[in-house]
Amino acid sequence: AGNPERVGQAGAAQLLINPFARNSGMAGANSAKVKGLESQFLNIAGIAYTRKTEIIFNRGNWLQGSGINVNSFGLTQGIGETGTIGFGVVAINSGNIDMTTEEQPEGELGTFNASYYNINLSYAKMFSNAIYGGINVKMINEQIPNASARGLAIDAGIQYHTGKYDNIHVGIALRNWGPKMRYNGDGLSRQVNVVSFSNTYQLTVSNRSSTFELPTQLNIGGAYDFLFARDSSNSTHRHRLSLNGTFSSNSFTYDNGLFGVEYAWREMLMARCGLYTE
Repeated sequence: AGNPERVGQAGAAQLLINPFARNSGMAGANSAKVKGLESQFLNIAGIAYTRKTEIIFNRGNWLQGSGINVNSFGLTQGIGETGTIGFGVVAINSGNIDMTTEEQPEGELGTFNASYYNINLSYAKMFSNAIYGGINVKMINEQIPNASARGLAIDAGIQYHTGKYDNIHVGIALRNWGPKMRYNGDGLSRQVNVVSFSNTYQLTVSNRSSTFELPTQLNIGGAYDFLFARDSSNSTHRHRLSLNGTFSSNSFTYDNGLFGVEYAWREMLMARCGLYTE
């Protein structure tokens, strides 16, 4: 469980950046009813809604003005009558960062770039008309010049839908659970002078970096859909108003309360707003 003494001690913090536009529009509050490929971030169970094929590409600017770009791409494909497989890639580019050393802390040595890649492989299944479950395996790669870290994480989630029109939703998801990571590479080596019997030798010394844990997160969410202006057959509706809420329990940051509202006209035009509290 998270507490103030552990805040900021995890690595791979990019795993907590939401790369999808629709989820971000509600501050990530819709973990109980998120559907399709975007479920890879909030609750993997939601990809089971894809019965044919879905492809998504998103590009966003993170911390506008910093030069950090977040790109995500992926697809989901229904298999059989109840299963769905998914593939997704999230790539984050830091932009140019000034290179510094202990001898030249002001830089003037050029720039370098830090990059982060997360590759997701997913499977979800409709166990019934009301229960959906899924699992996601996430391969993590972080890299700076001459040093990199690689890791593996697992996401798992379940969604339950009930009500006369399946308008009541409950979901729970565990995200970013996996072993510790460590940086390795020539960038952790340095040249030192060793004096022995009045002779000076230059040796290359390799420093080992400390391991770091992943930012494990537990999401518990609920949602309710208000449906208006249903047609004569009672099968479709023109207006929908959804209230969403999610509690996020974080291992290495403060816990969050997420709230979101979505209005949909004929499930074609949506307006969203969200509130993120800490």
